[in-house]
Amino acid sequence: MRWLKIFGIVVAGGFIGFLLFNWIFPLPDRVEYSTIVTDDKGTVIHAFLTRDQQWRMKTELSEISPLLRKTIVAKEDKYFYYHPGINLLATIRALGSNILHWRRTSGASTITMQVARALEPKKRTYWNKLAEMFRALQLEWKYSKDEILQLYLNVVPYGGNIEGVKSASILYFKKNPDHLSLAEITALSIIPNRPSSLVMGRNNDRIVAERNKWLRRWAQEKVFTAHEIEDALAEPLTATRGTVPGYIPQLAWKLKKQGGPIIHSTIQLNTQLKVEKLVKDYSRTLALKNIRNAAVIVIDNRTHRVVSYIGSADFHDVADGGQVNGAAAVREPGSTLKPLLYGLCVDGGLLTPKRMITDVPINYEGYAPENYDRRFNGYVTMEYALEHSLNIPAVKSLKALGKDKLIQRLAQCNFRQIDRDRKKLGLSMILGGCGATLEELTGLYSIFASDGKYVRPQYTWGDSTGKADSAKGVRILSPAATFMINETLSKVSRPDFPLNWEATVHLPKIAWKTGTSYGRRDAWSIGYNKHYTVGVWAGNFSGLGVPELSGANVATPLLFTVFNTIDYDDDASWFSRPEDCDVRMVCSETGLPPADFCQNLVTDYFIPLVSTAKKCDNREEVYLSADGKLSYCRSCLPSSGYKKKWFTVIPPEMKEYYDANHITYQAIPPHNPACEKVFREGAPVVISPANGSEYLINRKDPEPLLLRCRVTNDVAKVYWYINDKFYRSGEARSKEFFIPDEGPVKISCTDDKGRNRNIWIRVKYVNL
Repeated sequence: MRWLKIFGIVVAGGFIGFLLFNWIFPLPDRVEYSTIVTDDKGTVIHAFLTRDQQWRMKTELSEISPLLRKTIVAKEDKYFYYHPGINLLATIRALGSNILHWRRTSGASTITMQVARALEPKKRTYWNKLAEMFRALQLEWKYSKDEILQLYLNVVPYGGNIEGVKSASILYFKKNPDHLSLAEITALSIIPNRPSSLVMGRNNDRIVAERNKWLRRWAQEKVFTAHEIEDALAEPLTATRGTVPGYIPQLAWKLKKQGGPIIHSTIQLNTQLKVEKLVKDYSRTLALKNIRNAAVIVIDNRTHRVVSYIGSADFHDVADGGQVNGAAAVREPGSTLKPLLYGLCVDGGLLTPKRMITDVPINYEGYAPENYDRRFNGYVTMEYALEHSLNIPAVKSLKALGKDKLIQRLAQCNFRQIDRDRKKLGLSMILGGCGATLEELTGLYSIFASDGKYVRPQYTWGDSTGKADSAKGVRILSPAATFMINETLSKVSRPDFPLNWEATVHLPKIAWKTGTSYGRRDAWSIGYNKHYTVGVWAGNFSGLGVPELSGANVATPLLFTVFNTIDYDDDASWFSRPEDCDVRMVCSETGLPPADFCQNLVTDYFIPLVSTAKKCDNREEVYLSADGKLSYCRSCLPSSGYKKKWFTVIPPEMKEYYDANHITYQAIPPHNPACEKVFREGAPVVISPANGSEYLINRKDPEPLLLRCRVTNDVAKVYWYINDKFYRSGEARSKEFFIPDEGPVKISCTDDKGRNRNIWIRVKYVNL
């Protein structure tokens, strides 16, 4: 009993001492692993060296197959699952043998002790062996047996700068460790004992001989079946050291920043390799036009996962900046934001596909946008404006909607640069006067395949920033507005259809939009269907503009080629009309619900209780004198001797457009000059000079300023006043000039109905 108490006290003291030393000398179990990136199937497609320039790839517990576990334990430590980190019997036997022969003849290192030695390398002395045993006990105290085996497989040396079974498996056999055969595992298991003399690819004959020796021993010990041993002995060893896969280089660097030894990307390697080749081959043809780079992103709309990511045409092309990530670079987006703008206008009740917009010259406080071809089209429908990517209707629509609403929606879609610049942005942003990336634009267009909901594109499995369930997305557009945009963008009879594109026989039905930045520096084409959203950018990373560069003729052919490859000959159904979208008859001249005088009607989509119910008002009944030379209002209407006639209401900007292009129209005769009524609505709009602007005039050679205005259809004459003093009168469409005084100048324009408009400018004389 006394000896039992003493034994208990010794055990308790030893345990307390262990805990004390465990606290004083914590386990150095921090291992730096190589960052590896896998594809959607778990295959390693990119890896990075550790800071000490080692290939040390982490083997996950799920990758330790039963065969790998059984082989390693049988070779290194058959009693691994039974001892507490130290095999006392083996230690005593090895110690006795070494003393007997006065040299080291055998070792007693367990797998746990080998892990301890790898974590804290030291010279082989008896004192260090004791320290190694202590560390082994610490490992057993902290980790489970499977975790210790995992650590062993992660730090075991394989010669050179290769550590861990996963690194060796990928570099030597180009496969993950859970796919290794018995012969391959055995061959790898013997290298750590002699890493300098057993080099894979150089000493394969020696490795095979040593491998077969162990296989025959296991056959005698019946560790494996005779059939398993026979197959392993017959398997040749042709492995040699290869290179680590280097796919998706730009995305791999991007994902590496998020940290972690293993990053499970959503990339589908087969799709990635196909698209990479398409981009590389296509870029070679563009090089003849001095266009040297391209980037492509493919999103699976069913899961919102990025399945292909190409940041440049050739990552290894140093001359043309191949290592630049063009998919993440902030560029001018051209016209690519227009579909979202028109969708927001539909949801705001401002537009429907057949609603008319005036495409005529405008000037918003000095900002006078122009169309791509520098021409004007007069009245156009919203869908025509979007199909032909007209600039002026887009600017007018943004003015009506309010740029803050567009910026808010773009911020919800993670447009970082636009969100940062929101205070500096103006109406020009809809024509590309802002910054966006291909990543952001491709993610934006995926909303049109998701009923108007934005789900952040997912680059990795389990990425909390991107949900596969679209029900958790952010509502950007209504399903109805989304459907209307889809119908417009899917038409092939468009001016931005590639001129030389012929391979449309098997092209799946897609919707797409092009864009070209100012100076022809960036060409965009982004398309989608139910399955995929594909974003394409082409241009030069140097920012060099090229006259031949355009979204339609440079980026769209590559877009079509990608769709033809990843969704070949797909006849899947198109997007169906949602419940919140209805059809109605509208006047073809305005796109509004018809009034009694409307004769030409067309069908149009609309959103009940959202789209305007205002009836068409482009006709006006006017009272005329018997000879038709004067018009009357109700205040001056005579008791007899007049007649009624319907006239088309022509806004001032359209009147000016008709006059400039010599288009005839029926003007309302001048109003009765004897009428004393002053009209309040329809005052002239002064378009030159620009209200609120400052003008610098050469003191030595002053140039006069132009006076121009827009008036309604019933105005024939206008009167100009400078600083409340009469200056000159003239016809409504005439151009007048004047030389102003220095300082603030008030300019007034009054029409022949007494309606007046005032503007103010500031004039400064300088010596030029």
